[in-house]
Amino acid sequence: MVASRALPAISVLGLGYVGAISAACFASRGHRVVGVDIDPRKLDLLQRGIAPVIEAGLGELVHEAVASGLLSVTDSATDAVLDSDVSLVCVATPSLAGGGLSTAFLEAVTAQIGAALRVKDGWHTVVYRSTMLPGTCEGVLIPLLEKLSGKHVGVDFGVCVNPEFLREGTSVRDFFEPPKTVVGHTEDRSAALVMSLYEGVPGPRFLVPLGVAEMAKYVDNCFHALKVDFANEIGAICTALGLESHEVMDVFLSDTKLNLSAAYLRPGFAFGGSCLPKDVRALTHTARRHDVEVPVLAHILASNEAHLRRALDTVLALGKRKVGMFGLSFKSGTDDLRESPMVELAERLIGKGCDVLIHDENVALSRLTGTNKAHIDERLPHLAELLTEDRATVADHGEVLVVAAKDEATLSAVEHAPVGTIVLDLLHVPRLRETLAGGQYLGLSW
Repeated sequence: MVASRALPAISVLGLGYVGAISAACFASRGHRVVGVDIDPRKLDLLQRGIAPVIEAGLGELVHEAVASGLLSVTDSATDAVLDSDVSLVCVATPSLAGGGLSTAFLEAVTAQIGAALRVKDGWHTVVYRSTMLPGTCEGVLIPLLEKLSGKHVGVDFGVCVNPEFLREGTSVRDFFEPPKTVVGHTEDRSAALVMSLYEGVPGPRFLVPLGVAEMAKYVDNCFHALKVDFANEIGAICTALGLESHEVMDVFLSDTKLNLSAAYLRPGFAFGGSCLPKDVRALTHTARRHDVEVPVLAHILASNEAHLRRALDTVLALGKRKVGMFGLSFKSGTDDLRESPMVELAERLIGKGCDVLIHDENVALSRLTGTNKAHIDERLPHLAELLTEDRATVADHGEVLVVAAKDEATLSAVEHAPVGTIVLDLLHVPRLRETLAGGQYLGLSW
């Protein structure tokens, strides 16, 4: 065990699953840890060196930490805060009946910490490990701490959000080998202190705003839930078709370029093209024919449609009639207009009375053939009147510019648009966000 001298003393408030593991693991790293809980049973077990929850490897860590004197427990939050440098809040945030999140335990513990800070001399850092919705820390907890302590965050004490990424059954291993370490912060002193708690721990590290840290845990868990449902729905369809689902998924999982990767996981515009919409429709139709319920797959296109409407509503809300569009194909580098969300957006804008002018360096009416030409003839029969090869003409025309292309010539044209032109970026182009004057730039989902 590492010597505890010079390491920050830690109080852990809430000795349930996350709290017990955090307390034992930090003690094993040499920190003096004081655990706090109102449950006398948990306190009694820990005082005797027995883990209050069943978890691989936790029992040994608790026994060693208590025997070494590095882990002690109390029912007094005040005593624990006064006797430590950092307080980790690890209380539960259960669901309410309507699906919302209860912050009752968070607020109760925060009130106790605030009262303790009122009588404590010197700097103290409060770290929230509990899972909470973005805005909870800044909107609820920090004001409560300031009110009850009579002190100010960033001046008299620090606050960080440090979500945990522990899986039941492997949580001790996950603590020492986490997928990442995330610290939401408001000032550098506390951020550095909390990051120092994980010195030597592998994995990427992120110093982010409080809300980003709060959101990180929800993104992870919702994506994990989505993956479980996706795999199970594919399995159900495979079974109905007489296919071995695990053999199918072995093929799927082998692709780490697109399937198991960062591909398609950056917010942008809606998908389109000749493959994705068609294949989602075909597979969900097959599921219906075999009486297989696939609610996740069945709502993919509805979700895509909602995102397209988001872009449309953003433009219309500006109250501008003249719209310039850069990009028309379903993605850059192609002239494929089949089921392009940009074609759909243009059609709807025109239907709402907007005066639309479009540039796409890859789209020329003379080259359109086959189903590509048939699709555009059906959706935008007057495309010849809408298209221009001159980017500057589009930039000068639009009171609003919708950007779905990021070649140098297009970005330059957008940046040289008349003063007051509003730019809606559908691709998340950092350059536009940085160079355009305040109020000119709009991101679709960022």
